[in-house]
Amino acid sequence: MGQTKLDANSELNPNLKEVAQGKRRNFRYAFGCAILASMTSILLGYDIGVMSGAAKYIKKDLKLTDVEVEILLGILNLYSLVGSFAAGRTSDWVGRRYTIVFAASIFFVGALLMGFAMNYAFLMFGRLIAGIGVGYALMIAPVYTAEVSPASARGFLTSFPEVFINSGILLGYVSNYAFSHLSYHLSWRFMLGIGAVPSVLLGVLVLFMPESPRWLVLQGRLKDAKLVLSKTSDTLEEAELRLADIKRAAGIPESCDDDVVTVNKNSHGEGVWKELLLRPLPAVRRILLTAVGIHFFQQASGIDSVVLYSPTIFEKAGIHSDNAQLGTTVAVGFTKTMFILIATVFLDRVGRRPLLMASIGGMIVCLASLGLGLTVIGRHGDEKIDWAVALCIASVLFYVAFFSIGLGPITWVYTSEIFPLRLRAQGAAIGVAVNRVTSGVITMTFLSLEKAITIGGSFFLYGGVAVAASVFYYFCLPETRGKTLEETCKLFGLNTDEVQEEGDVQMVKANETGAKVAN
Repeated sequence: MGQTKLDANSELNPNLKEVAQGKRRNFRYAFGCAILASMTSILLGYDIGVMSGAAKYIKKDLKLTDVEVEILLGILNLYSLVGSFAAGRTSDWVGRRYTIVFAASIFFVGALLMGFAMNYAFLMFGRLIAGIGVGYALMIAPVYTAEVSPASARGFLTSFPEVFINSGILLGYVSNYAFSHLSYHLSWRFMLGIGAVPSVLLGVLVLFMPESPRWLVLQGRLKDAKLVLSKTSDTLEEAELRLADIKRAAGIPESCDDDVVTVNKNSHGEGVWKELLLRPLPAVRRILLTAVGIHFFQQASGIDSVVLYSPTIFEKAGIHSDNAQLGTTVAVGFTKTMFILIATVFLDRVGRRPLLMASIGGMIVCLASLGLGLTVIGRHGDEKIDWAVALCIASVLFYVAFFSIGLGPITWVYTSEIFPLRLRAQGAAIGVAVNRVTSGVITMTFLSLEKAITIGGSFFLYGGVAVAASVFYYFCLPETRGKTLEETCKLFGLNTDEVQEEGDVQMVKANETGAKVAN
């Protein structure tokens, strides 16, 4: 684009001149937006972390069986399906930002219900409400962050939801340790109820961030979208290119420079399910299968079993003290959080594929060594095998480290990048649904699986799934580093013009009094 056009646009919107002064200011603004949006993921992380320790006290207090404990821990993932599917349509209707506020509000209610639960049925109802909030949060955080981020830092910023999942897990572990000294009928209630606090802070802070520029374009609010893009792009040139790409994907002529245009009813997500599931284009089908596959393998390789049942794993490994188990579990959470921070630095420097392949390779080795250590310990009964205990602890720590540098964050980053604009919110919702169903099945069957094929055999099984995952990643996932969201679709053979909304776009300008006048 020529300099004349840039100057002219700057005169139309004086804020653009200020924003174009420096790349660093824009990055800080996008960074702040990504942080606020991604904080919603702390809700899931906290629930995973806190339930790993609270389950022992809940089982004692409510006199639950192993099957009831399995269901209690894993059912939130199935409940979250309601939230993840509803979030796709909700975010298309009211916007990404208010969907995040809604997610925080629902989880707040769920956390209080769980904290005050007096029996198993009441506790399950609280987990239903909390699960819906988690489903909303998981879907909307990476979508919003990807849509607001410049291409140069999208991998870094879109990995933040996984950072906050890990931070939430660590906070849950710390909460377990802090309240474990209370009586068992009070400890788990404090552990669960305190989760309402971050949701309140989140709901308030999110009101200070802007709406997604891509959602604004779909509503015809081009002036508002232009302002947000000017604040979140590296340069003014990039802001204009991003706006042109989004307008093209939304079916709005690139030459249109009006402040507001009217768009047809499909801007709120109508007809998307038909394009995704009933009559998908071949390229859309490939994108959807890629999203489903990466989410399935993230959970089927056993991460939630390791995180949720880490006290059980360490008990089987020969660590019998409750405090020692919870303390070692805190080390797991700390390791997981530290390595996700390392991953955020390299996502945009190294790329998605190299980190993903290194991650899954390390996980395969760790799962095999963990299965070996637990099998050796199981065959020696009460005899303590020091090297096998050390191998189990090291394997768990390295497993979560390898997961965090690749498979953990890249699953969310990749899914938020590959869908075309019109299909993105609800396409991401399908990925989240697969993620949560798989996680629910894994967590609700772990204790039964351990009894059927031994705990060592369980991790050998997860290792086999990880091998299959490595083959899928190698052949099915192209590199998306440095591509705009509109360009990533072309990697799958999709021309974004094919999924533009049908019908004419009526241009509307605002006159000096603020009234909308059709051309």
